[in-house]
Amino acid sequence: MALLKCEDLTLGYEDITLATGVSFEVSEGEYWCITGENGTGKTTLMKTVLGLRQPLKGKITHGDGLRKNEIGYLPQRTEYQKDFPASVREIVCSGFQGRLGLRPFYTPAQKAEAMENLKRMGVEDLADKSFGNLSGGQQQRVLLARAICATRKMLLLDEPVAGLDVNAEAEMYKLIDSLNKEEKIAIIMVTHDVEAAKRFATHEIHFGEEVTVRCLKH
Repeated sequence: MALLKCEDLTLGYEDITLATGVSFEVSEGEYWCITGENGTGKTTLMKTVLGLRQPLKGKITHGDGLRKNEIGYLPQRTEYQKDFPASVREIVCSGFQGRLGLRPFYTPAQKAEAMENLKRMGVEDLADKSFGNLSGGQQQRVLLARAICATRKMLLLDEPVAGLDVNAEAEMYKLIDSLNKEEKIAIIMVTHDVEAAKRFATHEIHFGEEVTVRCLKH
């Protein structure tokens, strides 16, 4: 069974419709990219899949052991991150909140897992640093570690390399590709980098005058 199945979604908010007829299925180990111009519904689709926004029409089904609150999410970078006061360790541990339920604390196992995810991202030495003092590339690695704490099955990434320099961008793509290929985590990524999409993704959803879904050759 697919991890995620979207059937005939209409995306938008209030009286504004951004996209109609959005249907696709995501299975373990697949790498989906979402392309298209700004304002066509790409980020709205991400928020709808996460349950942060309701579809105007259609149905979303989770399967193969995936729960809605166990999807990792890396949002677009924002200016507030520059001055965010929390420590790196606190940021990464917050990825467990969707799985905590009513428990207001992190277990020793979760704290250890957070450190292991920082290590996987190559930034374990930054655990006690202030998140706001990190470079853009370091912040994205930390936020990716946070997203991994939320899931073992699916990551949603919204423009994960936006604003990064060339080296940091290449490293981020390499980390994401490793999570996908080595750990079979399904990736759904919004991107303007069509060339990168062709290099890494197995499927594409393009938002234009119509929404098209296609399998990419690999």
